[in-house]
Amino acid sequence: MRFLLLVLTLTASLQAQVVDPRHIVNGTVIPDEFYADQPYVVKTNDGAWLCVITTGPGQEGAGGQHIISLRSTDQGKTWEKAVDVEPNNGPEASYAVLLKANSGRVYVFYNHNTDNLRQVIADKPAYKDGFNRRVDSLGHFVFKYSDDHGRSWSASRYEIPQRDFEIDRKNPYQGKIKFFWTVGKAFTYKDAGYVPLHKVGGFGEGFFTSSEGVLLRSANILTERDPARIRWETLPDGDIGIRTPAGGGPIAEEQSFAVLSDGSIFCVFRTIDGYSAYTYSRDGGRSWEPSQYMRYADGRLMKHPRAANFAWRCENGKFLYWFHNHGGRFIREHPNRRTIAYEDRNPVWLVGGVEADSPQGKIIRWSQPEIVLYDDDPIIRMSYPDLVEDAGQYFLTETQKDVARVHPIDRSLLEGLWNQLEGKGAVASEGLRLNLNANIPASVPAPSLPLFYRRSQRADHGKEDLRSAFSLDLWVRLASAAPGQILLDNRTPDGKGFALLTAPGAAFELILNDGRTESRWTSDPGTLQTGQLSHIAVVVDGGPKVISFITGGLLNDGGEARQFGWGRFSPHLRSVNGSSTLTIDNRSVLKLRIYDRVLRTSEAIAAFRAGL
Repeated sequence: MRFLLLVLTLTASLQAQVVDPRHIVNGTVIPDEFYADQPYVVKTNDGAWLCVITTGPGQEGAGGQHIISLRSTDQGKTWEKAVDVEPNNGPEASYAVLLKANSGRVYVFYNHNTDNLRQVIADKPAYKDGFNRRVDSLGHFVFKYSDDHGRSWSASRYEIPQRDFEIDRKNPYQGKIKFFWTVGKAFTYKDAGYVPLHKVGGFGEGFFTSSEGVLLRSANILTERDPARIRWETLPDGDIGIRTPAGGGPIAEEQSFAVLSDGSIFCVFRTIDGYSAYTYSRDGGRSWEPSQYMRYADGRLMKHPRAANFAWRCENGKFLYWFHNHGGRFIREHPNRRTIAYEDRNPVWLVGGVEADSPQGKIIRWSQPEIVLYDDDPIIRMSYPDLVEDAGQYFLTETQKDVARVHPIDRSLLEGLWNQLEGKGAVASEGLRLNLNANIPASVPAPSLPLFYRRSQRADHGKEDLRSAFSLDLWVRLASAAPGQILLDNRTPDGKGFALLTAPGAAFELILNDGRTESRWTSDPGTLQTGQLSHIAVVVDGGPKVISFITGGLLNDGGEARQFGWGRFSPHLRSVNGSSTLTIDNRSVLKLRIYDRVLRTSEAIAAFRAGL
């Protein structure tokens, strides 16, 4: 009944909007019981998708939380009846990942509160009485297996021994009770199976107070048929796992792994430092290079809050990386309260990666990002994704913690990301409404730009969100950085329309106004370069309602000046069609293109590379 009501509600909402495949409600729902977390998929040897989800009748961490699996034979459009990996009337079973062996056998690994603990020691004052009663991230790490492509699971579960690390010995139970969980994908390397695990030092402010990553390696899981004879070791060697860079915070968790062509293993993980971090192993996970904060190929740091950020190697040997592109971090706002950087997981951004050589071995060079998924409600958080490739198509799964979905991804968006790194791409012509290349006049007829919404034809004649967009692409040379210089302006005397002008801090500002609603956003400080030929692209994306600047071929990310480089505009902004005339500062503007669609980051970079 709940699933039917959800479908009816989503169907009604879709009638009031233009379909944007990036909007998460346009994905197909993976059935669950109420809570839905970590929808991870493997392709079975009979051609089906096998998905495992942590679910239950209550919120995250509530009683009845358990693991289910589902099969789909039509790329996630429909799902067969769910199968319990663990029942909902037993101890908490949570946070499963999958691994397929050579024979087609599928293993599922997960947390199991086997001892049925109801509370564990936690820090005061975060826990007033000194006990945490959420018990889904502790106990025993176990697995079951399926020999019929996920239609059923072994009756017995098998425990994987974890070697004690320093973080275990320092917990309130000196490691006799272990705190941990897992996310992402298990993987294979040189005929061995590897399962990620995130060790936790304790519970307190922010839930986990310290964490680090390890790998559980089995040399014989891919061939051994007797599960009791599968051997395990905990990596890396020593008793310290994968931690933050020197000087970073105590949180290093949700490690995601990808194997490169030379056998190097790449690992990326979340922190509370405002950036994700990464490291490489050159010896099968036994040791790791010192962690560093993630960077684009151009050397800039990648901003990311305390949220899952996963990297995947694709079948073409290239890589994709999911993150949130802002610098949310752990900040003290009050002597007795901190902001925990779990927020703002909407929208989702993807970057592409390609291999490159280094003195240590292969490394990944990362492109600049594109928005791949979003929700209209900025508070909605989508996370814990998986990437599925099937018959030349790409799909992402994700969850809001109460709805999990599958989304087909536009292959051209991914190709654009990889093309950034390979120097490919051409100046875009689709959607071009104005193209001025030389002898720029002081004014031209203003191109008509799309409405962002209109009155619908529904019975209530409410708002129909058109999810429209427009983009500016121009070359300029400015003699001064003084604020208030108007480069483009189609505004009427009462302010209706748009304008691009210079702003304080050597930046550019875009103003959007429909006569009753105004929105503004500026480029990053210092992006205005006087006396130099400069390229500016401004994208007004009516899907997620995001404004982004790409200046000098770089997507603005806020730098050290601000948490966000991109900004939101009002969902109540109807149009930026103002005066019938567009005025242009033709002393400064040397080339101008206006598009009636989103200009992708990759396209803006291609325009910059094409030059004046």
